[in-house]
Amino acid sequence: MTQDDPFDLQNFLPYLLNQAADASSLGFQRYYRDTYGMLRTEWRVIFHLGRYGVMTAKEICKRARIHKTEVSRAVAALETKRFLSRAALPNDRRHEELTLTRTGEVAYVDLSREAARFDAELVRTISEADQKILRQCLRRISGL
Repeated sequence: MTQDDPFDLQNFLPYLLNQAADASSLGFQRYYRDTYGMLRTEWRVIFHLGRYGVMTAKEICKRARIHKTEVSRAVAALETKRFLSRAALPNDRRHEELTLTRTGEVAYVDLSREAARFDAELVRTISEADQKILRQCLRRISGL
């Protein structure tokens, strides 16, 4: 950085957020990948079905802000792995209801516990007050 170039990538918020996301997600990623053979989008689909119940892929896309092709691939993979099942909607055969199987429910409970443990470990050196501010700021930035 020179005096003529005041831009500092190390303080550019999108860069910092990206670096933080990468650094913070690696440990949890290892768990769901090694334990269940899941990719990131698959874990997110499992989370939404476990948290909110029966949904369509379109609803997951909207709620999770994931592109439909990514959700479609994740749903196909999770069905193959027997974590979820699909059923065509009676009034609109173009859409399907997605439901966790018993295997998917067990995985959801386990992954939720591991996510909570991982989250606590991630912020253990940050005061509760700063954690609250950090989470509020991130929700505001992401529009949640």
